[in-house]
Amino acid sequence: MTAVNEGGRSPVVLICEHASNHIPARYGALGLAPADLLRHIAWDIGAADLARRLSALLDAPLFLSGYSRLLIDCNRPPGSATSIPPESEDTVIPGNQALSRDEIASREAEYFAPFQDRIARFLDARTEAGRPSTILGVHSFTPVFLGRTRSWHAGVLYRNATGLGARLLAGLRSDPALTVGDNEPYRIALDEDYTVPVHGDARGLPAALIEVRQDLLGTAPDIEDWARRLAAGLSRLPGLC
Repeated sequence: MTAVNEGGRSPVVLICEHASNHIPARYGALGLAPADLLRHIAWDIGAADLARRLSALLDAPLFLSGYSRLLIDCNRPPGSATSIPPESEDTVIPGNQALSRDEIASREAEYFAPFQDRIARFLDARTEAGRPSTILGVHSFTPVFLGRTRSWHAGVLYRNATGLGARLLAGLRSDPALTVGDNEPYRIALDEDYTVPVHGDARGLPAALIEVRQDLLGTAPDIEDWARRLAAGLSRLPGLC
């Protein structure tokens, strides 16, 4: 995992759980072809670059995962059906079939726990220092999923933090050219999500995920445009930046 700008002044704490498509060599790419590791099934395309630029614009701390979500997903509770997915979208993951309990425990200990523990210690320290924190996960989504076209340009996902969700939605929807999903294209669920329920809601901290459609993050200027749009919206939120 990588931590960026831990001393940043912003109350926003950025987390990019699907930042990397890296799979250590000993796993043999989980039996997948190189082209599969460039697909959305392996990581959130464009999300890491967007998160890094947003961190710089906001002066916000950022935590990025260092491994593919196919190895173990850092935004899924351990033991959930999609924590170590045997299949992703329409693709079978050969290296995730019929895993032993020891192998599952090994991946959790080596790749999942260090990432989550680092974030938890950071949030603990901020709380002890009397510093407010607002959790924002940075993600991207495919324009087509299993043959279905997605019309949203972006989405805001939240559970308990309805006020934060409403303000983020209002900020993005101030641009009439954008179609912004309210808990779309996904929804936060206790058995399917980790960042918002654990690092946010369970601590009583406002928490949400931002999703941007991947075809809108295809170039450096695209990423810059979205980073500035998101930063401008966040800077207008009361008590934030």
